[in-house]
Amino acid sequence: MMNKIPLIVSTEWLEEHLNDPKLRVIDATTFMKPLQDGGITLSSGKDSYNVGHIPGAVYADLLHDLSNPGSNLPFTLPERDAFVHHMENLGIGDKDTYTVIYDQGALVGVSVEAPQWAARLRWQLTYEGFENIAVLEGGLQKWKEEGRPLSNATDVYPKADFKGERKKEMLATMEDVIKAMDDDSVILINSLSPEDFKGETDTYPRKGHIPGSVNVFFGCHANPETKTILPNEELKKNFEKTGPLDSDKRVITYCGGGIAATWNALVLEQIGVKNIAVYDGSLNEWASREDLPLVTGSK
Repeated sequence: MMNKIPLIVSTEWLEEHLNDPKLRVIDATTFMKPLQDGGITLSSGKDSYNVGHIPGAVYADLLHDLSNPGSNLPFTLPERDAFVHHMENLGIGDKDTYTVIYDQGALVGVSVEAPQWAARLRWQLTYEGFENIAVLEGGLQKWKEEGRPLSNATDVYPKADFKGERKKEMLATMEDVIKAMDDDSVILINSLSPEDFKGETDTYPRKGHIPGSVNVFFGCHANPETKTILPNEELKKNFEKTGPLDSDKRVITYCGGGIAATWNALVLEQIGVKNIAVYDGSLNEWASREDLPLVTGSK
């Protein structure tokens, strides 16, 4: 087994490793554009990949290929066999390789520095048992701003042979969250904006947050000017109000559709928290159920 790479790697680190035959690079760009009426539009980043991407990178389509087509919720985890087959065909999964994933930012036209799409794919891969996977700090925007090389070739890696096992503890279900509302041994973290948390927006079918959850906005962990992640001590401060994160408590992160929550989960892992799960259905599922409680306000 090769040495474990960092959870988050810099653009300098990636460029230094570009010629390593053991490296795999994935472009996970997805475009989410907020609309004036509170809705959003979603589109694949494949066309953008074709125009220019980090040399060697393959494209992974979270919107179409790596979500469950049978679900009425966007971005729900696909069936394991379908996911593993798709990643093997992209060349991801051999034990002696390592993978770096990047995207082009969280939201179109919004200055939130958070590689949530890369984090989402990393979470999916890690959940299914893939190893040695990192997210690129600053994504393609930072890479371009620094004048690093781009390619418009359709790159491919040799087909991989994946042998890992699913880590079921990384996924939280609706039933897990219902139990967590009254369980002091579980910390529920809402990853959305303070306005969404308080119920001041019309983003979801019903306003507010899950009772007992605390708000840590997924966009507060990086400097939007430099596109770099904050030092670990500052990251820890972002989560201080959630409780004793150095304890044995389980942490469940959620958001609107299980995307931003994976970036919060990765940042928690970065600062040493071990027992972290993501509620995949998040508010898309929760708010659609009239029998499940939501509360507004700051608490």
